[in-house]
Amino acid sequence: MGRVAYGVALIVLTTATACGSGGGSKPDARSPAPSGTAASASARTAVSWPTYHGSNDRAGYAAGFPAPRTLADAWTARLDGAVYGQPVVVGGMAYVGTENDTVYALDLATGRQAWKRHLGTPVPQSALPCGNIDPLGITGTPAYDATTRTVFVAAETTGAHHTLVALNAADGRVRFTRGLDVAAGRDRSTEQQRGALTVAGGRVYVPFGGLDGDCGNYVGYVAASRTDGTGSVAAYAVPTSRMGGIWAPSGPAVDASGDVYVAVGNGASLGGAYDGSDSVLRLSPDLSRRLSYFAPKNWGAENSEDQDLGSTGPLLLPGGRVLIAGKTGDIYLLDARDLGGIGGQRASLPGCVSFGGMARSGSSAFLPCENGLQRVDVSSGGTLRRVWTARADIKGSPVVGGGAVWTLDTGAGVLHALSQSDGRSIASRHVGTVTRFASPTLAGSLVLVPTMAGVTAISVR
Repeated sequence: MGRVAYGVALIVLTTATACGSGGGSKPDARSPAPSGTAASASARTAVSWPTYHGSNDRAGYAAGFPAPRTLADAWTARLDGAVYGQPVVVGGMAYVGTENDTVYALDLATGRQAWKRHLGTPVPQSALPCGNIDPLGITGTPAYDATTRTVFVAAETTGAHHTLVALNAADGRVRFTRGLDVAAGRDRSTEQQRGALTVAGGRVYVPFGGLDGDCGNYVGYVAASRTDGTGSVAAYAVPTSRMGGIWAPSGPAVDASGDVYVAVGNGASLGGAYDGSDSVLRLSPDLSRRLSYFAPKNWGAENSEDQDLGSTGPLLLPGGRVLIAGKTGDIYLLDARDLGGIGGQRASLPGCVSFGGMARSGSSAFLPCENGLQRVDVSSGGTLRRVWTARADIKGSPVVGGGAVWTLDTGAGVLHALSQSDGRSIASRHVGTVTRFASPTLAGSLVLVPTMAGVTAISVR
């Protein structure tokens, strides 16, 4: 049975790459944006959520989104596998990847399938040394490139091959593929692509960490391919002997100058010489250099207890600041241009063990804390102040729009709209079974929620 499955995966991916060399075929000519219903045509000019939390700073803010008064079911799309990443929305279409290695384009107005592309056979958990996703296919949130009108996904297929796939947004045709297993001397079956992809400056960035359980010989890294499929795949690997995963669901953030910010998990070193783990890194756009870094003063002790910063991704704030929170409960405010080195934060605030992706509106940040989602305000002088904490069961990765913070009770599968000012629940709606790190997408007057069965769309009236 394993040999048959491997053959299927190989045929699909070989078909996609048969025209080229060096890991990918030449991309085809740019195609027109997808067409859709009249409602989709109207949404086309107003709705854009092309990446995780809508923008490369990972703000998760939707301007012009309606205030929540009544929530109603709009449509449900049952797909061929669980959806772990956010749906991305461009041109009246929502693009979604599943753990069955299939990408769908869904009409935003109706949820009807415009096209789908199956990319290979996902890896069953039984074929991996550890992990908690079964099967393992497309996990990270896709990213859309407006210049080439391409949807990018990272797929894991039988044999634990990790592949960047570039799809024509109009019809799902494969434009090119690139192999992403570029960490030399590592066991690719122990690596996992979980963080969101990011498109910036003509490159698409793909982060890698390990499987749940931190088993085997892996090291965290970020790979980058040109969005036109040319050139070699660049990579930056964390300079630790093992682990140091870059796995936060929000993926890399990118600032206006093109510098790349990532959060790194626990590494092998428990003291002595610093090994680059348990950190926030600022990398050059070509990934050739680490420009600056931050690590907590007690990074060695945090490594020894798996209490690291890698559980959330960096949130870029106005005024050249960065917010990060991790497993210890400490929130750190950093200077974006000089992250501060070891113990060099500008401010800190205890009380938020955080997993997932943060969001912001103005100077207010919203953090997915284990004791309940929190609003933390950042002053112009660089101080942090906690404003409110939601109920403990409401702790999903948030987004912001219409004066509300949209988040999930991931245990019960309930979408909540919380008042941005005081955190009370304004409205709620059951959406189905979701993953721990699920985060909604705000599109027009719809909230799209990734579920274990596909996508649920909730109408805001």
